[in-house]
Amino acid sequence: MKFLKPNFLNALDSPPFRKKNSRRVKSHKVKRGNFTLRKSWGSVVRIILVWLVLIMGMVGIGYRLYHLQIVKGQEYFDRAEGQQKTNLRRYIPRRSIIDSDGRVIASDQLVYDVYAHRLLLEKDINSVARDLAEIIPELDVNGLVQRINAQETGVIVARNLTENQADRVRGLGIIGVDLDQRYSRFYPQDDLWADVVGYVDMDHNGQAGIEHSQGDLLQRDLSSPEVRGMLQVRRNALGSIIPASLPDKATQLDDLSVKLTVDSRLQRAVRDRLRVQMDQFKAKKGAVIVLDAQTGGILSLACEPTYNPNNYSAYDFALFKNWSVTDTYEPGSTFKPVNVAIALDEGVINPDSYVSDPAQVMVDGWPIANASRTGLGRVTITKALDVSSNTAMIDIMRRIPRARYFERLEELGINERMGLDLPFEGVGFLKSEEVFTARDIEMAVSSFGQGLSLTPMKLAQIQGAIANGGKLITPHVVEGLVDSNGQIQVYPEIEETQVFKESSADAVVKMMESVVKNGTGAAAQIEGYNIGGKTGTAQKHDGRGRYSATARITSFVSILPTDNPRYVVLAVIDEPQGDSLFGSTVAAPIVKDVMKSLIRIKGIPPSN
Repeated sequence: MKFLKPNFLNALDSPPFRKKNSRRVKSHKVKRGNFTLRKSWGSVVRIILVWLVLIMGMVGIGYRLYHLQIVKGQEYFDRAEGQQKTNLRRYIPRRSIIDSDGRVIASDQLVYDVYAHRLLLEKDINSVARDLAEIIPELDVNGLVQRINAQETGVIVARNLTENQADRVRGLGIIGVDLDQRYSRFYPQDDLWADVVGYVDMDHNGQAGIEHSQGDLLQRDLSSPEVRGMLQVRRNALGSIIPASLPDKATQLDDLSVKLTVDSRLQRAVRDRLRVQMDQFKAKKGAVIVLDAQTGGILSLACEPTYNPNNYSAYDFALFKNWSVTDTYEPGSTFKPVNVAIALDEGVINPDSYVSDPAQVMVDGWPIANASRTGLGRVTITKALDVSSNTAMIDIMRRIPRARYFERLEELGINERMGLDLPFEGVGFLKSEEVFTARDIEMAVSSFGQGLSLTPMKLAQIQGAIANGGKLITPHVVEGLVDSNGQIQVYPEIEETQVFKESSADAVVKMMESVVKNGTGAAAQIEGYNIGGKTGTAQKHDGRGRYSATARITSFVSILPTDNPRYVVLAVIDEPQGDSLFGSTVAAPIVKDVMKSLIRIKGIPPSN
C-alpha cells in the first residue's frame, strides 16, 4: 500500500474536505503534480490575518524597544546610574564646608551600623543583648531580644556608633553580630548654620540648604575612575550593595573644601540677639540678614525658629526651609528709599525738592493716611523719610507715569528669581501691568511698600544696590572651592546690573542717615558712626483679601557706614505680640546690636 505523506495540501484535497466546503466556499483548481488543489479563500484570509497580527506585534515590540532604548534611553540610564550612586554615596566622603575664616561648618565622620543575625548566633540571645547594651546605653534589652527573635537575619541593632564603640563591639567577638562602616555628616556648631547649610539624609544626599543646592560642589563624582577603582562591593545584612571596605585613600581624593562668605563669630552674635527679641515679643518667626553690599556676599543669615541638622528627624519639616529666601511679605516703609531712588532717577524730584505731606489723601475714593494721623504740610524729601510719611510718598510717585513706574519695578526683578545659591527661592509678587496702570490706587499703595511683595533677601539685595552706588548684585553664600592652602580653585559666577544712577543711590544713603539721626530710626544710633536706616511696619493680609487689624510685620534695614557704604543689615520680625509694635521698637534694637558686633569683628573705624 502506498500512503500519501500527510501535509497541508493533501488535507485540502481530501474528499471529506471537498464535500464539506463545496457548498460554502467558491474554489478554483490549481495543478500540482498529479493533484488538483482547491484553495479555500477563508483559510487564506485566516492565515493572512494571523501573519498580520504577528507582524503588528513585532512592530509594536520594536517600537517599544526603540522608545525605551533610544527615546527614553538616556533618562532611564541616568535614573539607574543615580540609584547606583545613591547606594554608594554614603561611603564616599562629601567635601567639608568652612566659613570665611576657615572654621569647619560641616564635615564627614566615620560611623558604624550594627546588625544581628539570629541564624548565625552561637551565644544566647539574651546574653548577646545584654553585652551590646553595655556598649550602647540607649539600647532596650528586652526590645532587642524581641526583634532578634522575630527576624532570622539583618536585624538593625543600632546606628551611628563611634569608632570607640565599634572597637568594643568587635572586641566581644560575637559570631552573628555584624558592623557596617559608612560616612555620616557632622555639624560641629549644631543649629548655628542650619538655615544656610541644611542637612543630608541617611543616604548622604543633601535635603536642605547648600547641602541640597550645591551638591555638584560638595559631592565627589562616583563615576570617576579614581573613585570606582577604590571600591570593592559586597552585600550588607539587608542585601544592599555596599563597599567591602572604606580605603584610607577615600579621604585623600582631593583637599578641596567649599568655602562660604559667612562669619561664624558674627552668626553667633546675630542668632543670640534674634532669639532674645523673639522671646521678648513672642513673635511667630524672625530673620536677620547681613550683606556685603560691594560683593553680594552674605556674612550672616539667621532664621528663628530653627533646627539642629545633627538630629533633623526630631523637628518639624517646615523648619527645613529658609523663610527669608522662600517666603514673601509686603515690606512696608523699608521700601520707601527704593521709591525715592526711582523718583530721583526719573528726574521728577531732586534731593532738595519739597513735597506735600497732608495727614490724609483720597486716591480713587480710598482714604490713605499717615500712621501718625498727622501731616507736616510742605516738607523736604529727607524730612518725608524721617517721619516715614505715606502721603508724601504718594505725592512723589504720582509724578511718574504709571507705566514707567511699573517698568522700573520690573527692572528691579521683584517678580523674578535672583539666582541664589540657596535652594527653594521664592518669587515676589507684582500685579500685572494692566492692573497696575489702570488706577492710581496701585501706584499709591506701592509708594509706601504695600500692594507688592518680596522676600527679605530680595529687599536686602535692593537695599544693597542703594548702598553700593546702584548695582544690583546677586546675593550668595558660596565663595568657591578652596584647597588646603586657602587658594580658591573654583569661583561662582555673580551677576551685576546697574539699576539706579550712582548719584541717586548716594543721595538716598544720605537721606537714610538723617532717618537714624533725626527720625524714626533713632533706636539704631551708635556713637561715633554714621549709619543709615529705615523702619518698616506693615499690616498682614488676613487671608480674606483684607489687611489684619492686629497682625503685622516689623522690620528695620540699615546701611553701615554711610560715609563709605559697605554693609546692609536687615531684621524682620513676623507677628510680634505686646504693646508698641513698630519697626523702631522691635526690629531696630536687633540691628543696632548686630552692627556693634559687625564693627568689632570687622574692625570698622569710627566715621570722620
